[in-house]
Amino acid sequence: MKLRLRWATCVPALLAAACYGQQPQSLTIDLANAIDRARAFSPQFQAATLASLSAREDSVQARAALKPTVDILNGYMFTQGNGTDTGTFVTSNGVHLFDEQARVNAEVFSVTKRAQLRQAQAAEAAARARIDVARRGLVATVIANYYSVVAAKRRIANAKKSLDEAEAFLTLTSKQEAGGEVAHSDVLRAQIQRSQRQRESIEASATLDKTKVDLAVLLFQDLAQAFDVVDDLNPKADVGNGDEVARLAVTNNPDIAAAEATAQQARYGVRAAQGLRYPTVDLNYAFGIDANQFAYRNPDGQRYLGSVVAATVTVPVWNFGSTKSRIKQSQLVQQQAENDLNFARRQIQANISQFQIEAGIARTQLLSLADTGSLAEKNLSLTLLRYQAGEASALEVVDAQSIVADARNAYDDGLTRYRLALANIETLTGRY
Repeated sequence: MKLRLRWATCVPALLAAACYGQQPQSLTIDLANAIDRARAFSPQFQAATLASLSAREDSVQARAALKPTVDILNGYMFTQGNGTDTGTFVTSNGVHLFDEQARVNAEVFSVTKRAQLRQAQAAEAAARARIDVARRGLVATVIANYYSVVAAKRRIANAKKSLDEAEAFLTLTSKQEAGGEVAHSDVLRAQIQRSQRQRESIEASATLDKTKVDLAVLLFQDLAQAFDVVDDLNPKADVGNGDEVARLAVTNNPDIAAAEATAQQARYGVRAAQGLRYPTVDLNYAFGIDANQFAYRNPDGQRYLGSVVAATVTVPVWNFGSTKSRIKQSQLVQQQAENDLNFARRQIQANISQFQIEAGIARTQLLSLADTGSLAEKNLSLTLLRYQAGEASALEVVDAQSIVADARNAYDDGLTRYRLALANIETLTGRY
């Protein structure tokens, strides 16, 4: 009984591993792998993909509307007799009426339907472009969360280093107090500093856990999946040539592609509406029987089986302004699509400028932060030497340690900012 209960509670693979004390294997992922995983699980990206497939079917249907259709007519009509050949209802040509026909119908000339095919094809192109729009939006989100985890890991490393320095200073003050070289107040300041660094270390660990959950939501079906990320922050990474960046950003931009396809769709929408003013030509061919008997020949030996061809030309004359209104409406849609296209072009230029400015500022500040960090480290070393020589107070050492801790975190934040700026440019140019 106990064995059955154990197996019942451990059927899923995850629970089975937990029951036997096994943990899911930890993964180490880089940015490219994180982006690939996110695409597999993103509902927005999947929705855009399904919308593109649906638009593809619209194109198939619009193309099929230009081709002939074939159907089989099967019918029987019984009319109440009145002693004549036609029966009670004059619309019938007999008491019994059998229809068994194969029919081919084709609209051989229709401006509207041909324009609707082009409109559907443009809509399909816009839907494909929106897949790339969704992909880039997802990439931007993954990158931001990925480097939040990287920054949180660096915060933990900085907090540990600062805590080690606080522990070392506490040990130093305790020894000097025991030797009668410093007052107890120095030990108290060192203890306060250590407590502060311990709280920072705990807070850094909590931040890492939270940022990993935010990233795991995008990458894994199981949020309990253990993983780590590759720290690829590089202060020497290059922004790239500005002109080349601008060219690639415009050439590979899915927002512009989607806006252009939508504008094209709107233009064909106007043409489809204008096509309602033109005549349409329908051709119909039928082969079979339309007789009072279900037979190949009548009693006199004449054939029932035969063919009929009908051509219809429909000329629009008057519909109380409905066509005019549809043309006007489609022109308004076209105007809005053109406005959106022009805005998308201006927006991409603005994004290029903003991202390049951000990367330049982040790079400049990163160099300054590196110098500040180096100076803070030297200041701490000199202050400790002065303290050991009795020329500096414990408060000066504590301040120097705080300055170093802040400088380390500021440098890592600046490095993360610079990497995000580069990632925005890389996304804009179509690298991801």
